[in-house]
Formats: sequence, structure tokens, C-alpha cells
Amino acid sequence: MTTATGHYHILTDDGILGGEPIIRGTRTPVRAIVETWRLGVPAEEIPRSLPHLTLAQVFDALSYYSDHQDEINAYIERNRVPDSAIDPLAANL
Repeated sequence: MTTATGHYHILTDDGILGGEPIIRGTRTPVRAIVETWRLGVPAEEIPRSLPHLTLAQVFDALSYYSDHQDEINAYIERNRVPDSAIDPLAANL
């Protein structure tokens, strides 16, 4: 079931990522934009690495995050790869 969120570009769909908030028309979760932004990538540059997204979608995802920080932070934590699962050689890249 698809559900509107009050943010034009953001919706949830039980059949995509278990209902995690995504960008409308994609399978890109809001958490992916938030994590990229938290790494220090300015919002205006995020569509360069995710070219299927518009700047409006990126800003709406960050706006959604501002309104739902606990929810998105929980998704980020749930999808975090434990340090013990990262190959030490890859950790140095």
C-alpha cells in the first residue's frame, strides 16, 4: 500500500524497502540522501552522484528528515554495516 507523507516527493510503499520513506518514482530511500548529506556533500551536489534525482527531491528528502529525524535515524542505524563485517582492507579506502 502506497501512502502519502505530506511531502510531495516522499512516500512510503509497503512493497518497497518494507515501507521505508522513499523518493517518489524511485527506490531511493530518504536515508540515502541524509547519509550522503551527513558525509558533508552539499545538497546541491547530491544529484551529481545520484543523477536520477532532482534538486527538489533532495531538498524534500532533507525537509522530511527535519520533520522525522528519529524515524530516519532508526532506519540508518538498522541498515548500518557493523564494523566487524567490514573487510579491513576496504576500511582503508
